[in-house]
Amino acid sequence: MATLRKRPGPGGRTAWQAQIIRRGYEPQYRTFDTKTEAEAWAVTIESEIAREVFVSRTEAEATTLAEALNRYERDVSSTKKSGGRERFTIAAWRTSPLGGRVLASIREKDIAGAIQEKERNGLSPNTIRIHLALLSHLFNTARTAWGMESLSNPVDMVKGRRPKLPPGRERRLGDGEEARLLKEAGAGFAPVIRWALATAMRRGEIACLRCEHVDRGKRSAFLPETKNGQARSVPLSREALAVLDSLPRRIDGSMFNMTENAITLAMKRACAKAKITGLTFHDLRHEAVSRLFENTDLDAMEIARISGHRTLSMLSRYTHLRAHRLAERLDGARRGKP
Repeated sequence: MATLRKRPGPGGRTAWQAQIIRRGYEPQYRTFDTKTEAEAWAVTIESEIAREVFVSRTEAEATTLAEALNRYERDVSSTKKSGGRERFTIAAWRTSPLGGRVLASIREKDIAGAIQEKERNGLSPNTIRIHLALLSHLFNTARTAWGMESLSNPVDMVKGRRPKLPPGRERRLGDGEEARLLKEAGAGFAPVIRWALATAMRRGEIACLRCEHVDRGKRSAFLPETKNGQARSVPLSREALAVLDSLPRRIDGSMFNMTENAITLAMKRACAKAKITGLTFHDLRHEAVSRLFENTDLDAMEIARISGHRTLSMLSRYTHLRAHRLAERLDGARRGKP
């Protein structure tokens, strides 16, 4: 039988500690506000021991979310390419009201409340989903790799209550916008814009591109690290080769000498000066992929090889074909610039 002990609790109140000692099992202790709660817990634990299905909750009931996040950052995030960006997500959870709660106490309603709080604070649906994905992976890691087998994953229980992602962006360059954007971008940033439109490369891929990655003879650029983790080679069109010809040779080997953040800021400045609204640098990738469909005879699989999309469904999210061009194709027009 379990042993129940009356003990002084916080604020001068009485607390009840339940203690269970069984041969072959780690001693189990838990303190409750009432004797009834202590008895109910003891009955549950003793029943699980008797049925040989008991899994210790000790570590899960002693580890706070903040402590688990520290371990996750050290052992998991540090091994990821995205580890640097994850620091901000980890910090947000660590300083949240759930940070001081032990893992075993966090329930579905707590996650639902956290989602509502993030929505009130103006976080986008995609950002919230990224936060939830990290928290879910933390609980799964704690259960499978850190020995906290008793933990359930409360994030899995709120799948139907997660914010829905908005429809994919359909922003394309309008009449005259490309020329205005290039004019205001200046000599340093205009080649980056032209390269993005010619290759459909991502911002990070452009920022990391080095001279040794480019093979003029084979007309290709090798990308050893990409967003999806798979290296790929991008064929270079005449426009892409023209961009290369316009670039000065750098001693440090960097092709464009711009970080991801510098590219984002330069794009914002160029759009502001050109009086272009609602356009992001990533929209240039949408534009480039759509142009490959509109202006070439490449099939979807070939375009996916260029853009680095793993599936055709992912590729379709970045492809927004102009209706009038599709109408021309219905009338027998070939692909290619009019």
